[in-house]
Amino acid sequence: MIELVRTLRLRDLFLLFIGSVIGSGIFRTPGPILRQVGGSVGVAMLVWIVGGVLSLLGALTYAELAAANPEAGGLYCYIRDGFGRASAFLYGWCLFLVIASGSVAALARAFSEYFARIFPVSQIMQTFVAVLVIAFVTAVNVWGTRKSSDLQNWTTLVKAGVIVILSAVLLSLGHHAKEVLPAMGVTQHDASLFSSFGLAMIAVLWAYEGWQFGTYSAGEVVDPQKAFPRAFLLGSLVLIGLYLLAIVAYLWALGPAATAASDTIAATSVSAVLGSWAGKIVALTILVSTFSAANSVLLTAPRVFYAMAQDNLFFKKLAVVHAVYRTPVFAIVALGAWSAVLVCAGQLGQFQKLIEGVIFIGWIFYGLGAAAIFPIRSASGSRPLPYRVPGYPWTPILFVLAAAAIVGNAVYLAFRDPAQFQNLTAAIILFAVGLPAYLFWRKRASA
Repeated sequence: MIELVRTLRLRDLFLLFIGSVIGSGIFRTPGPILRQVGGSVGVAMLVWIVGGVLSLLGALTYAELAAANPEAGGLYCYIRDGFGRASAFLYGWCLFLVIASGSVAALARAFSEYFARIFPVSQIMQTFVAVLVIAFVTAVNVWGTRKSSDLQNWTTLVKAGVIVILSAVLLSLGHHAKEVLPAMGVTQHDASLFSSFGLAMIAVLWAYEGWQFGTYSAGEVVDPQKAFPRAFLLGSLVLIGLYLLAIVAYLWALGPAATAASDTIAATSVSAVLGSWAGKIVALTILVSTFSAANSVLLTAPRVFYAMAQDNLFFKKLAVVHAVYRTPVFAIVALGAWSAVLVCAGQLGQFQKLIEGVIFIGWIFYGLGAAAIFPIRSASGSRPLPYRVPGYPWTPILFVLAAAAIVGNAVYLAFRDPAQFQNLTAAIILFAVGLPAYLFWRKRASA
């Protein structure tokens, strides 16, 4: 039987970690988050720092799990080993139908929208561009893990480099530094401050989301016992640094008031400093960023479907590895094709928004994956582990609580917003359909 080959090194895993997270969030969300906390720069910065630390706790927890069990599927395997095959199947089911495919579709759609800002095209052509992006990254990932990783490395270096360069330009040419210190104080008090901080924290955790995708490719990582702890620790610290640098640069360029008022903060700040023509630089940066993030999903997520098929819990064809390219070719093509369907369906009313709205269910499983460290450690007994997460058990506990807060907030909003209630209903239906699907594949496996 042809198997996957270990070709991803520490450098690849580190850049994959960063590239999976940086999409369009840091170019858009700092303004709304500053508004959420009443315009307090100090509270907003604290939210970004705490959100980064919580993500670091999750990354370190997953690093222990990946080092101890470096097989393809990553998070799927941790849930399977910690809580059983049914929970793991539901994760893979949701990952295929919504989480991974919806992410790829949303990123491809964002790519096409910013493409249209540089080269004006019709809505139909935007959809064509989005599908073309998905087709291209699908083809590259079928061609070889090494080739896809090299593409990921270069695009990640480009977008991280552009963030650093643009931040340096904004810091050197911005004229609003004196306005930042007076805005550091708290503008809200008592329960309102706590509520605003919590809601802003959820938005920040969304901006940091995506690092867990690296675990899916654990079966292709060289020396995973050392690579995962180092890559996840360094990647988390670099991400926090990049995000804080960009936010400070926005404040320098615009000042707190204008920053809070902007929903397209990167374009607004660059245009304010360099002129309206510079907005195209931001658009180009987001093109690279969303393309890179989409590639990271196609590089990693199909390994979950490959692992499910090996467990006889999904289509057997998805466990096939290409004889020449050594990639799970059918799993990659299946994810790419379904993502393209979602992009096209987005043209038919609100379907795309619905798909994006139910991606929150991923956090149910991200928390479950971190919680799996407890039963897995218990089952291992006194067997030595190649890496132990520091601060155990509080490190995984705090991350599980953060994941629960995101899910709880989505449920809370569902009873206040009809659109969010529609998303919650769709998520419940997705789970409800997943249960008989699991029973079907389990029965097939035992036949």
